[in-house]
Amino acid sequence: MTEDCLDRVEEPIPAPADNEVLLRVLSLSVDPTNRIWMREEDSYLPAVEIGAVVRAAGLAEVVETKREGFAVGDLVLGMPGWQDYWLLSGDDMANVIPPGLEINDLLSIYGGTGVTAWFGVEDICALEPGDAFVVSGAAGGVGSVAGQLAKLKGAGIVVGIAGSDDKCRWVVDELGFDACINYKTEDVAARLVELCPEGIDAYFDNVGGEILDAALANLAIGARIAVCGAISTYNSDDPIGVKNTANLIMKRARMEGFLILDYLDRFLEAILGLAPLVAEGKLKYATEVVDGLENAPATLNRLFTGDHTGKLIIKLSERA
Repeated sequence: MTEDCLDRVEEPIPAPADNEVLLRVLSLSVDPTNRIWMREEDSYLPAVEIGAVVRAAGLAEVVETKREGFAVGDLVLGMPGWQDYWLLSGDDMANVIPPGLEINDLLSIYGGTGVTAWFGVEDICALEPGDAFVVSGAAGGVGSVAGQLAKLKGAGIVVGIAGSDDKCRWVVDELGFDACINYKTEDVAARLVELCPEGIDAYFDNVGGEILDAALANLAIGARIAVCGAISTYNSDDPIGVKNTANLIMKRARMEGFLILDYLDRFLEAILGLAPLVAEGKLKYATEVVDGLENAPATLNRLFTGDHTGKLIIKLSERA
């Protein structure tokens, strides 16, 4: 995405009507799905229309309210988008957050990042002790947490796939992965066979394309694949497809896509599972906070160049 894709617009701060809430946006989550929503075609949500605010999840503080259940000063999690102020209508998805939690944690380990990793490992991968677990995008917000959760659940081996030697060292030395493959300098397919000689029991996919195909080529019987993202394809007009899907038949394996929206009614379950692991120091996570809404486009692009570790967050303002 380039600057000519966007218009920066200044408008008067709106006043809320009945059943509306005016909020000041504090922080925004930077996610690969932001790019999906900007396509011309609809995805699991309608495409962002030309001239509309760029859609993004984030946290905001209530400034003025004419809606029951929202008080001035409340912290609200929802979809404010790339703007300084957010006028919340009755149809918008938003939840008041109880006090005591850090803003960055709410957009990372206790937000979409951690919750996605939790349900991907628990429900979709259905991880069992002794499983050979592989995760792509291993140094990203979701992948780094997913690999640790698999290790904590007793995986026999946890293998990450990342895009630099520094990232591989981080997930092995700091996060406790057993091994990490640098996809830019190593033969991923060959290394997966070497590290998982009996095949991959559970694969958490964040990137799609050639790396997904390499994992498909080395499945164990009964393997489970959680398809969380396909970031290698989002900026491509002609994305690389996969060829090894027939192995799903031969290995009686299951490949299932999932969205965090599928688990909105179970967020608390994940948070209650993650919180003690964080408190006990068993689960680590990285966040990088970038100041200024003007830096949102460049920060989003960093997801696709690999120039980050962990979760990226845009900070717009402090709480009052």
